[in-house]
Amino acid sequence: MSILKEILDKINNYKTLEDKLNFLDKNVQGKIVFSTSFGFEDQVITHAIFSQNLKNVDTFTLDTGRVFPETYTTWNKTELKYQQKIKAFYPPTSELENFIDNNGINPFYDSVELRKECCFIRKVIPLNRALKDADVWITGLRAEQSNNRHEMSEIEFDESRNLYKFNPLIHFTKEDCFEYLKNNRVPYNPLHDKGFISIGCAPCTRAINEGEDFRAGRWWWEDETKKECGLHSK
Repeated sequence: MSILKEILDKINNYKTLEDKLNFLDKNVQGKIVFSTSFGFEDQVITHAIFSQNLKNVDTFTLDTGRVFPETYTTWNKTELKYQQKIKAFYPPTSELENFIDNNGINPFYDSVELRKECCFIRKVIPLNRALKDADVWITGLRAEQSNNRHEMSEIEFDESRNLYKFNPLIHFTKEDCFEYLKNNRVPYNPLHDKGFISIGCAPCTRAINEGEDFRAGRWWWEDETKKECGLHSK
């Protein structure tokens, strides 16, 4: 990993998102993957990857089976605009069937433990499949998304998955992202215009009110300190 780390450290020499991703694409010999949930941050990165036709970055999404119809629409519009396919990873059928048989269709409202188990089956298991043998994982994480992410860096090593995470938008603001989308005419989820900032599964996401935290619309019935799904350790 030391050679890869030396390469990643050179990303700081580049200023724009496009240049950083292009450098990554041209210089990393291992497997590079980008995970999109079709939120506005991910649409920024998707445009930077697809508009440059970067060949060494595999773009994928996790289809949990409970996302909003608007998310599927954004997915379709994105593939049509760039004429690129986005690979989907799905939850394991047997585990999901057993979970629902034992707990019901919406058990995540009953306890944090059941909600995290649902997230694990629908998100973490397929994510681990998507990240198999990956050396670099590109994410749309931003520092202002939550208190848990304020200390994150642009380049981090994920010990649990033995790979590097590249967070190119870590210092971007929401306004930065939407200006980028507007300037480049990038399709985005229309729910963002209705007060939905962080968009996940439909039963676990609501619009936020003025003055609320970015993540207030996710698992709003839980304590603020528990609002992670297991995809990111921080």
